[in-house]
Amino acid sequence: QVQLVESGGGLVQPGGSLRLSCAASGISFRLYTMKWYRQAPGNQREMVARISDGGNPNYADSVKGRFTISRDNAKDTVYLQMNSLKPEDTAVYSCNAEHPRWPQISYWGQGTQVTVSS
Repeated sequence: QVQLVESGGGLVQPGGSLRLSCAASGISFRLYTMKWYRQAPGNQREMVARISDGGNPNYADSVKGRFTISRDNAKDTVYLQMNSLKPEDTAVYSCNAEHPRWPQISYWGQGTQVTVSS
């Protein structure tokens, strides 16, 4: 059974930092492209960062320079380091595992809430 379990969300003040983790099980983690998405109330889900099986990262313009995605294949875990957080970063953050050759093979975590507020 495939599981993606996010953790690390919470309430943080503007300008603060959080580190999200997504631990995977039931898949050959090192073979998958890993992505972080977010969805705020009333908004469409958007991809904020992705990292290829080879470790190459890409970011949405809205988070470039503030967020860093990384992966530890020994721990089957992907991380999202979020710095200089803004109220508009408030959303449910979810991780996604997508097979690079067969993108229809895609798995989701349950999501973790990030709230940026003073």
